[in-house]
Amino acid sequence: MKTIGIDLGGTRIKGVLISSEGEIEHQIYTPTHDGNDQVWKAAVKNTVSELNKFIYSDIYKIGISAPGLPNADNTAINFMPGRLQGLEGFIWQDFLQQPTAVLNDGIAALLAEATFGVAKNKRQVAMLTLGTGVGGALLLNGIPFQGAFGRAGHMGHMVIDFKGDQDVTGMPGSLEECIGNCTIEKRTNGLYTTTHDLLNAFIRGEEFATKVWLTSVRQLATGIASIINIISPELIVIGGGIAEANDLLFTPLREYLNEYEWRPGGHTVPIVKANQGDLAGAVGAACFAMNKN
Repeated sequence: MKTIGIDLGGTRIKGVLISSEGEIEHQIYTPTHDGNDQVWKAAVKNTVSELNKFIYSDIYKIGISAPGLPNADNTAINFMPGRLQGLEGFIWQDFLQQPTAVLNDGIAALLAEATFGVAKNKRQVAMLTLGTGVGGALLLNGIPFQGAFGRAGHMGHMVIDFKGDQDVTGMPGSLEECIGNCTIEKRTNGLYTTTHDLLNAFIRGEEFATKVWLTSVRQLATGIASIINIISPELIVIGGGIAEANDLLFTPLREYLNEYEWRPGGHTVPIVKANQGDLAGAVGAACFAMNKN
């Protein structure tokens, strides 16, 4: 069965139509217009309608990837304060008049990697998405682990420095505070406004930028080593915009993990870059809906 996947982001709505073999047959991008829920809800419906033209059936499934915590039966996002007003408690299946499954965007990205990407055929995987904030998701025994209240996998809110500032969830010195783009001005005393600017200065060899960047990567390494100790995954996947730093990120990260990772019997956990790209959330949402009864 062909399935529609929607990734509801703060800036863009991404829609895909995928075949049962996982091929992306069509894709659509449209602005979200966060701030007016009537507009972005209508944009989701229009995206579904456009993709449905290629299904040639009145019965199909829809998956929606969105920020926030889903309810127990994955019909709506229960908690998403501060963004996308009108999202909380909104039952998409009633609105779209088709079977619709809703899940957290981090879990959707991991599902895309586990189904078609770098984590294919793996059963124990942790994924971190490094961007404005730090998201995450867990695949345990081949199943996306959502936990009680849909809260599992938010590894960006683990504590790295208990003396640090509190993040949006109230956690002090969290991983998100350490490396998320949302704190770059604070971490650089206002000298840089984006991680991209910081990395350019790092490439130029500027001493302060080098110190800030490598401190952030070292803190990321301690967080990843903690994740490895807690769930013993086969693989760690890193995605998000900051992952596009490539060797500037992965080379020092692996060096720091040489110091911190517990490696009984010499066993190491591979750290790899996600490869499903911009459409991972939409593809993962479609995968989730396809397999949901």
